[in-house]
Amino acid sequence: MSVDLSAAADFMAAHARLLDRRRFDVLFGDGDRDAVLAAVEAYRNPDGGYGWGLEPDLRSRTSQPGGALHALEAFADLAPVTTPRAREVCDWLDGVTLPDGGLPFGLPVPDPAGCAPFWASADGTSSSLQITAIVASTAHQVAEHDPAVAAHPWLARATGFCLAAVRGLGSEPHALELAFAVQLLDAAHATHPEAAELLDRLGQHIPADGLVHVGGGAEEEFMRPLDFAPRPGRPARALVSPESVERELERLAGQQQDDGGWRVDFDSYSPAAALEWRGHRTLEALTVLRDNGVL
Repeated sequence: MSVDLSAAADFMAAHARLLDRRRFDVLFGDGDRDAVLAAVEAYRNPDGGYGWGLEPDLRSRTSQPGGALHALEAFADLAPVTTPRAREVCDWLDGVTLPDGGLPFGLPVPDPAGCAPFWASADGTSSSLQITAIVASTAHQVAEHDPAVAAHPWLARATGFCLAAVRGLGSEPHALELAFAVQLLDAAHATHPEAAELLDRLGQHIPADGLVHVGGGAEEEFMRPLDFAPRPGRPARALVSPESVERELERLAGQQQDDGGWRVDFDSYSPAAALEWRGHRTLEALTVLRDNGVL
């Protein structure tokens, strides 16, 4: 396996949005964490949430759970540095969380230009395990170094909702829902002992090759072993075989393009989103490869 980090840096400089360039510089160079915060700030609304296309396929200016997710991703990169914005976005999430503790997949979109249909038409009145799990999972990563997030009542509410929803999952969960629920249980295992038993239960839905097709997505869009268990030494790794992980790491490293970046395997809904996703995916791929000792 070989990865050209210099070519990846050139791709990020040439094509990635400023936020992902700043994150790349922190994760793979000597970047300035304050510059990451400044880049995230451009997407923040006065209500404490995030919009303005921080989720590339959700171009709306409105604050959305998807925007909060990507803000939390950036805050996780700052470890061990913390920011009050992480607590504040948890305050915003608490305000839009439904009575059962779950987040709606999306909130009303009055400005749908360039937005994916599934965002523009999202039901804001019912809770979604898919979005709640991935947002809470990322918040748990921030909580590993930020006591204010770890103690925030929203995180406890959202995690409790996810644990209950996982117990009630049917026999054929959607691939994204399955992967994000696994990630949530993995992230919460240290604070919620029941996560171990629920991880074992979800593992029954993951085949030996670790590939679960994303229903309603592109033909070649799958949740793969590294989507379920990206980090070594974590409880979720027990759900996928070492052989499948090694195979996926080789595959991931081999997907670096001639321009130095990585592509995504799902459809985008605007030219801007297609390019922005590539920068985000390149950063994600490099981080997984680094965490698994390939870089």
